[in-house]
Amino acid sequence: MNPADLHELPDDVDALKAMIVATQAKVASAEQRRQALEAEIATHEAEIAQMKADKAADADRIGRLESIIAMLQRAQYGTRSEKLRIDPLDDEQMAFAFDELRTGLGEIEAKREKQSGQTASRPSRPRKAFAPHLERIEEVIEPEVPAECEGLEAVRIGEDVTERLDVTPAKFRVIVTRRPKYAYRLADGEDRIVQAPAPSHLIAGGIPTEAVLAQVAVSKYADGLPLYRQEEIYARDGVELDRSLMAQWMGRLSFELEPLAHHVLKTIKLGERIFADETRLPTLAPGTGKVKTAWLWAYARDDRTFGGSSPPMVAYRFEDSRSGECVARHLDGYCGILQVDGYAAYNRLGKTSGANDAMTLAGCWAHARRKFFDLHASDGSPFAGAVVTAMAPLWAIEDDIRGHDPDLRAAIRGEKSVPIVSNVLAMLDRELPRISGKSKLAEAIRYTLARRAVLERFLVDGRIEIDSNIVERAIRPQTITRKNSLFAGSDGGGRSWATIATLLTTAKMNGIDPHAWLTQTLELIANGWPNSDIDALMPWNYPG
Repeated sequence: MNPADLHELPDDVDALKAMIVATQAKVASAEQRRQALEAEIATHEAEIAQMKADKAADADRIGRLESIIAMLQRAQYGTRSEKLRIDPLDDEQMAFAFDELRTGLGEIEAKREKQSGQTASRPSRPRKAFAPHLERIEEVIEPEVPAECEGLEAVRIGEDVTERLDVTPAKFRVIVTRRPKYAYRLADGEDRIVQAPAPSHLIAGGIPTEAVLAQVAVSKYADGLPLYRQEEIYARDGVELDRSLMAQWMGRLSFELEPLAHHVLKTIKLGERIFADETRLPTLAPGTGKVKTAWLWAYARDDRTFGGSSPPMVAYRFEDSRSGECVARHLDGYCGILQVDGYAAYNRLGKTSGANDAMTLAGCWAHARRKFFDLHASDGSPFAGAVVTAMAPLWAIEDDIRGHDPDLRAAIRGEKSVPIVSNVLAMLDRELPRISGKSKLAEAIRYTLARRAVLERFLVDGRIEIDSNIVERAIRPQTITRKNSLFAGSDGGGRSWATIATLLTTAKMNGIDPHAWLTQTLELIANGWPNSDIDALMPWNYPG
């Protein structure tokens, strides 16, 4: 204390004591504030440390996710050599993987935005406009008028417009049809009763409209949603539709649509080239409760790849056999090009000496390539990898000539593809004697060399594709439906499956909304559309 300040102290002892007590209270209060500040600082430091740890963990997680995405992108879009480094994934598996990874990234981004209290800035990029047919509901948000602007004239100088996608969940409704009756007293004293005729429905006296029938069919046969799941979904809306009842409806639809499905196959057989494939369709065996193996055969036509103008289409046929007799019966009378995988049942259909009415078989290089790809992926076979790498330029050439006329395609293949194919086949010829005849590699080589003639046909005929991927893409939705449904309930159910799926998949191949097309078609059939004009009902002729 400064000596000069001593003169300021009171001489009274009690006053001096009071001053000391007050000073001690101030010191204690200051100490409490210091401790509180230190605790607050410690809390903030802990929060900062946690945020840094979260940021580091998020950065590490994002890095892992981005590296996986990059790997999957290389597998899907990269060069052939890059694709060899990981196990192959089909399109559905690849899409699922991307979806799950991007969901993880979205979660991290949302967490960061919430912690920072602001939306993360994203680089501006042009966004694809919403379809013009979608209903627009406009809302105008007017600003509050500032106090100093009240009573003044407002001049509109512009506006900001944003569009967001909204949805109204699908709801069932009840169509109430009233047909009043009127009585007329005629001049001769007789009464005349007049009433409008009842409208025609596909299921007379039934509860569903044609739109409901289309909804059930599209959900099951186009979107892979089994009837028992639909039953649960509809129940949430308070609508009880027993799956056994819906199954009966699908049987009626199959009966009514069967002529249309036959017409699709008939039109396919008019084409210069047909693709064929088959897939298992497990089916309950009658009276046993056990599941037997049946087959869904697929026949696809798509002339657009060689400049044709005919619409794409696919026809399915249900059989309890995988024998060549099935496809011979399905394609009876067809004498064009049949492009298939390496399944031996198709061989009997190919041209032999003097057989003018037989089909011309064309092979699938994708199936041959897949055998070597699998060997390299599983065993790391250098030769198998070299074969796949040598084949890769063939598909790059095909990408360039797709959609051109057959003559140009054949000419370019003769110049660019023939040397590649010759090199690949020469590699196989040289390698086969050097390896064990019982090895998987020898099996893959023999598979390819045994089909040399059908594999080389695409080199000289521009109508032929390098692979049969067109029909594989057409049959893939049915494998998804099969996986979700487990099996067809009966042979009849399998035939109905084939009939309805034929038309719905063809609609999708033509870019047509299958629900809209099927609803209109069922209404026309219910009102007596003539079979003589059945082509007008085909999905590719749908005006919508």
